[in-house]
Amino acid sequence: MPDAPWKRHERRVAAALGTKRVGPSGQSGPDVVTDWLAVECKERRVLPKWITNALSRIRVQAGSQRLGIVVAHEAGARDSLVIMSFEDFRDWFGDA
Repeated sequence: MPDAPWKRHERRVAAALGTKRVGPSGQSGPDVVTDWLAVECKERRVLPKWITNALSRIRVQAGSQRLGIVVAHEAGARDSLVIMSFEDFRDWFGDA
């Protein structure tokens, strides 16, 4: 069976964080775990343009001294999502 792109993505993320992919356990759970992170990995052929455009724009505006993030909120929801570059995450917070 060929190696699925989503499995390769999970392994790349795990390696970048200094750990290994959890893999299928027969139960629902994180794809990657560190001492302080539980990571759900998702790979899509194309991400929504509004997300990639907003993130590209704020990363430029933030410069090198600030962390550029996008906070996305769904109308009526109690919480919001923080969207950031994985490269920026590793630069600011380390390899976990």
